[in-house]
Amino acid sequence: MKKITFLILLISNVSFTQTDSKIYDIINAVSEDRLKADVKTLTEFGTRNTFSDTISNTRGIGAARRWIKSEFDKISSDCNNCIDVFYQKDLVTTEMSKRVPHDAYVVNVVAIQKGTKYPNRYIIMSGDIDSRNSDGSNFTKDAPGANDNASGMAGTIEAARVLSKYKFESSIIYVGLSGEEQGLFGGAGLAKYAKEKGWDIIGILNNDMIGNIEGVDGVIDNRSFRIFSEPVPANETERQRRMRRFYGGEVDGISRQLARYVHKTTKTYMPEMNPMMIYRLDRFGRGGHHRPFNDLGFAGIRIMEAHENYTQQHQDIRTENGIKYGDTFEHVNFPYAKKLTAVNAINLASLAWAPAAPKEVAIGGIVEANVRLKWSKVEGAKGYKIYWRDTTSPTWDNSRYVETTEFALEGIVIDNFFFGVASVGENGHESMVMFPNKIWR
Repeated sequence: MKKITFLILLISNVSFTQTDSKIYDIINAVSEDRLKADVKTLTEFGTRNTFSDTISNTRGIGAARRWIKSEFDKISSDCNNCIDVFYQKDLVTTEMSKRVPHDAYVVNVVAIQKGTKYPNRYIIMSGDIDSRNSDGSNFTKDAPGANDNASGMAGTIEAARVLSKYKFESSIIYVGLSGEEQGLFGGAGLAKYAKEKGWDIIGILNNDMIGNIEGVDGVIDNRSFRIFSEPVPANETERQRRMRRFYGGEVDGISRQLARYVHKTTKTYMPEMNPMMIYRLDRFGRGGHHRPFNDLGFAGIRIMEAHENYTQQHQDIRTENGIKYGDTFEHVNFPYAKKLTAVNAINLASLAWAPAAPKEVAIGGIVEANVRLKWSKVEGAKGYKIYWRDTTSPTWDNSRYVETTEFALEGIVIDNFFFGVASVGENGHESMVMFPNKIWR
């Protein structure tokens, strides 16, 4: 009888360590040719500056966003109207920023693929619609914005094309955000809209520049990419801050757990890639469209190339001293953009197929030789994975699968590790890890 019980436990554990063949299908379905065509189309609008022409059908941000909406509409039509596509907009005025040259609506293009079981739970992928030249307030001069950020926008459209062929328990949002270059206005508008609508957001994967492999530092690298994430939520309470001081968690906020999730999924299904977790909200002193979501307490990360070329960012098109300046089509590496698009797609799918993370995880074991954990039951979870790691490790390196909501790890001293719990669905897909948010005495 003991042998049979052990065998059942072994089979149970094995079943939740196997990979999902559908994830490999998603990777293979991402099209380099479609990415190339979409980036080319976006650059041919001349400029997509947030304050550029909105009337023309061939030039300016108005034409660009109408084209993006038409692409999402086509994708929806091909999947029997499985995607709801609409504009979301907010008025910005000159009083709001010195970088706003005139009052205008910042318009986002939102495409929602509703989940079959949890339609109000959302995982978001974003790209930026707008572009800029050397002067961010100049909305008439050409600014093709091939890599920054037609690459991220094209990747978002392509992820929708691929994932629209599947059904997911949770909803996926594909969105083109505007106003990034003038102050992250599009992200702020959508984050506020999500809060007002009561959306349960798993997280946002903000893609900003995913097509360059040759850095200004001379490094050429078509496998590495960066995942930026803040350590703890910007809106944490004073009580949460005090708890961190005594119990840890300085690098274990929800955005950091989302970054670890992307790292793990990528290493599992695309081991040739080198995901670099950067322990910073964004590049030094700079910002991206995930930040407004972070500001309101949502998990959000930035996915982007590892080696930037500043001669091709925010530059007028020109040649000086033999150097070609400008963010133009020929500088985008599409095999690389395909890889990073696939990174996004497989993480969107994995999270949308997974149950929610436990809302509450309690931990105990002070002055004991064992760690005790208990957590809230999650609808749709077959079981749970207890994770732990060295306090200096960036990744969750050890795990144990259980089918209870309370467990003791014997012989593991609470002082020497960090712990967390993830939910596991019948299909084997896992939620993000939830770091303990309560003490069990």
